[in-house]
Amino acid sequence: MSGNKTTQVGAVDHHQRKVMLAMMTAAYTLNFVDRTIIASIGQAIKVDLKLTDTQLGLLGGLYFALLYTILGLPLARLAERVSRVNIIAVAIFIWSGFTALCGLATSYFWLALFRFGVGVGEAGLSPPAHSVISDSYEPSKRASALSIYSLGVPIGVMIGAVAGGWLAQNYSWRVAFIALGFPGVILALTMKWLVKEPVRGAMEEVPPPPRPAYSLRGDLGEIACVGRKLFGNWILFNMMIGITLVSFAGYGGGAFIQPYWSRAFGLDYAEIGLITGLIGGFSQGVGVLFGGLLSDRLARSGKAVWYGLVPALGIAAAYPFILAIYTVESWQMAAIWLLFPGALSYTYMGPTYGVVQNSFSPAQRATATAVLFFVLNLIALGFGPPLTGMLIDHLGAAHFYAADPLSTWSAFTQAFGADTSGFQAACPGGVGAVAGSGADRACKAAVEVATREGVLIAFGISLWAAFHYFLAAMALRRSRESRAV
Repeated sequence: MSGNKTTQVGAVDHHQRKVMLAMMTAAYTLNFVDRTIIASIGQAIKVDLKLTDTQLGLLGGLYFALLYTILGLPLARLAERVSRVNIIAVAIFIWSGFTALCGLATSYFWLALFRFGVGVGEAGLSPPAHSVISDSYEPSKRASALSIYSLGVPIGVMIGAVAGGWLAQNYSWRVAFIALGFPGVILALTMKWLVKEPVRGAMEEVPPPPRPAYSLRGDLGEIACVGRKLFGNWILFNMMIGITLVSFAGYGGGAFIQPYWSRAFGLDYAEIGLITGLIGGFSQGVGVLFGGLLSDRLARSGKAVWYGLVPALGIAAAYPFILAIYTVESWQMAAIWLLFPGALSYTYMGPTYGVVQNSFSPAQRATATAVLFFVLNLIALGFGPPLTGMLIDHLGAAHFYAADPLSTWSAFTQAFGADTSGFQAACPGGVGAVAGSGADRACKAAVEVATREGVLIAFGISLWAAFHYFLAAMALRRSRESRAV
């Protein structure tokens, strides 16, 4: 297709767009393998490098998210001008290389530095990918197409958990980084070979938008324009707040799912990866796909309200199952309950991304995704894991020094006055200095309870997210601007 011709709706190579969507989904899968591998092998890293949960959370959160969010905006503006496929291919190569380098880190400093590098590469994927997908699918199918792309999240988490856990158990956490980073190099080369750049605006029945001129002032103005719409439109604002809060809960609580299963049930890394990866990943995949397909189908009758109601109801219904997972005493029962939360809560992805993409012109879509991801990832990914880790550290200290067992509320009220430095000195890496000693048992018991409480508190924030999706649904019902969504 020529970028100088007007392309009507339906004038698209259906085979090529299927190949494109498959490749983008594969890229997003590796994106989440490399992004979330810290959660999969974090307990092994913590014990080996004698880290606190706060430090572990920073590796999975702020150290990755800082440059990821900052660079997303200029890369999105670049994607409005040059080949988006080229940007994606280079980005995959960069983040995969830095993931492999994490396996060569000899200290916490170098591991943190390489995680910054992973964030640099991953910043170049989703803004141009959302734009490419939106230029290949009609507005009525975008939530479904973006849901398929978003399957990369649960599939990536699944692969990271299963493969990362097995490699950490049978070899080392360093080997896990190297082995899981390498496939991205191959995908980067394949992406450039198989995926063609689609015409911008091909699905809009309008001439392709002119290529923006290079201008710092113009770029800042365009980013500000997109930001004003995201923050100023009540529907988009509530969806942005909703996805940020549910992601904060997911990244924060999710960073300590595998460590909790190790601390509470005594399973090895391979067993934990297999259970949480396969069951949790399958559940999340059902939710991602179901959310987009269901909301698109229900909205075809003109009831756009379902783009907000599907996520609101799913997220709210998921928390009782999360509560069950972290209050049962056997891993078998926890595994059964794990089947349900992802299938319910992950219904937010397709509807949210679909509404956002349909609300902006083809020339603004990569920028809209970048601004959305800037807010989402800086808050949710940047601070969710480290704040949850900090909370676990403080709760652990409160339980460790308590003369009698504490309730969750009592531990929470006492947590930030607890002596965390003394606790970390007594329990380096969450264990006692002498394995099997009374101090070792006390350390492990305190960390186990604290992890359970910290994860439940983090996931509880998702209920706040459900409220904002409900507000978005009510605004969608009232809105007469149905063509915008």
